[in-house]
Amino acid sequence: MNIAWKEIKKNKVRFTILGSIIFLVSFLTFIISGLANGLSQDNAALIKDLPDGQFYMEANADATYNLSKIDSDTQNKVLNDYDKAVAFSIQMGFLNDKNGKQQSVAFVASTTSKLFTNVPDGEVVLDSSMKAKGIKVGDILTNNQFSGKFVVKGFVNQKKFSHAPVAFINIENYKEIYRVDEMQLMFVPEEDKAPAITGLRAFSKKEFLNTIPSYSAEQMSLNMIVWFLVVISGMLFAIFFYMMNVQKVGLYGILKAIGVKTGTLFKMMWAQMIVITVAALILSVVLSQGFTMISPEGMPFSLTLETTMQLSVVFLIIGFIGATLSGIQIKKIEPLQAIQQGEV
Repeated sequence: MNIAWKEIKKNKVRFTILGSIIFLVSFLTFIISGLANGLSQDNAALIKDLPDGQFYMEANADATYNLSKIDSDTQNKVLNDYDKAVAFSIQMGFLNDKNGKQQSVAFVASTTSKLFTNVPDGEVVLDSSMKAKGIKVGDILTNNQFSGKFVVKGFVNQKKFSHAPVAFINIENYKEIYRVDEMQLMFVPEEDKAPAITGLRAFSKKEFLNTIPSYSAEQMSLNMIVWFLVVISGMLFAIFFYMMNVQKVGLYGILKAIGVKTGTLFKMMWAQMIVITVAALILSVVLSQGFTMISPEGMPFSLTLETTMQLSVVFLIIGFIGATLSGIQIKKIEPLQAIQQGEV
């Protein structure tokens, strides 16, 4: 470690450049990861906030929730067989505010359950993001397909679906708006293994999320960028230490000649990698968490400390692999030949 630290101090510029690059790559990775998580919440917070369990939709719906119609007899049987089961429906729509302006929402109606907000006839509970559009408790909202009016009774935090704020309404009001009698979905919480239900197809939470239009493609694209950046960081370590090792062939030859073991040389290189990576990651973590606090309110950004730590560990592992691969040449160095090829 002492030799490693002395070399870092001797070649400050080289190691500072590497550290700066690792800082920029890791910081960009954290920011994109935060955007990916934020967009995930903005797209499906309503579903993601539910406990683990099994979702059911009509078997013939081709894994498309808004085409699913669950028979009332089947629905009643499931609700009777499973105490915590709930039937619910989701449909995109709009509400007219007091100024007559249309506001896009995702209407959600459910049977009585603690998992969803249950609303009396003629009332609506909205996602809190609707406050920014000037809507307040007590406002009267309308819908062109609804004969009555909706009174805003309250707001809930972080309830989004397909990037639209959720509007919880009464089942009967939902049926009037969409001219349907059946619910679209069933949810049975705390069931790791999906019980077979005739006429219905089961989905885990992850599987159901992937049936939401745009969710899978959106997350796949952003996560691919994150992992590309992680791989690039590993390549940077491999290239940097390879170039450093080529320049130090003579030095390694002398060290081997005086009895320094190959393992010791690897430890020196790993120590340098850890010092540079940890310093860069600490700065990246601090700035990315700071960005979480100052990011605009409407920006879909969510970066937990847990996610940051997980990515930091991945960076350390990738850095270790990259540095190790670049150091394979150290093992092949013959002292006499290396001294003849390089200068100290």
